[in-house]
Amino acid sequence: MNNLTFSKTKKIFFVSDLHFGAPNLKESKLREKKFLNWINFIKKNAGALFIVGDLFDFWFEYKRVVPKGFVRILGKLAALTDNGLPIYFFVGNHDLWLGDYFKSELGITVFYEPQEFNINGKLFLIGHGDGLGPGDIGYKIMKKVFVHPVSKFIYRWLHPDIGIRLAKYISLKGFNKKNQNQKSFNGLEKDMICQYVLKKQNQKSRNYYLFGHSHLPLTFPIGKSLYLNLGDWISHFSYAEFDGKNIHLKNWKK
Repeated sequence: MNNLTFSKTKKIFFVSDLHFGAPNLKESKLREKKFLNWINFIKKNAGALFIVGDLFDFWFEYKRVVPKGFVRILGKLAALTDNGLPIYFFVGNHDLWLGDYFKSELGITVFYEPQEFNINGKLFLIGHGDGLGPGDIGYKIMKKVFVHPVSKFIYRWLHPDIGIRLAKYISLKGFNKKNQNQKSFNGLEKDMICQYVLKKQNQKSRNYYLFGHSHLPLTFPIGKSLYLNLGDWISHFSYAEFDGKNIHLKNWKK
């Protein structure tokens, strides 16, 4: 259990699936600018920031090399933690190969699995959402192979110019497929994250379940609890805001 207590004057912010770097440099830069404007807006009253996976469309750390670009974003996040703002990052399916860079260089706490938080007395279960729930066996097997230390070791033998270009190509194909397929909520029975939430709720009741991955902003009541999908920053520019008592899903317009 992770405990987080903050002042009544502060709020907790949650965001997911920003996929910076996709689909191309020009469009990504425009979205980066909106994100930085949002950061400047929330930092005045933020008690913590949760980035719930897929900040970048691709991320792989070699021993001494990280992907080119994203200097403004990384610098802004480092400035926030330097000023005492806790930032929690959940590894998504597009940043499976995250190493210790976020922790050691940016001061960000990193999680690889869903985590339970007690935030001002409210219980949250938070995670990216990939590979959860029933089915999708092929992806679950692939993920285990990809995150295995041997796979990372072998991939590092590729020159960064080759390895990063190859991974970006594969990642962009997944990005395009996701945005073509995920148009609407297909119901509780067909949503794997919802099925995972139902299972967890039957085991232990929590107030809120926050996930990403599906790119669809959604609030769905489950008994007295609430499941929220944070959507994305590709077409929705959505985020959640918790004021200590209630949580709201919002859209950034500026």
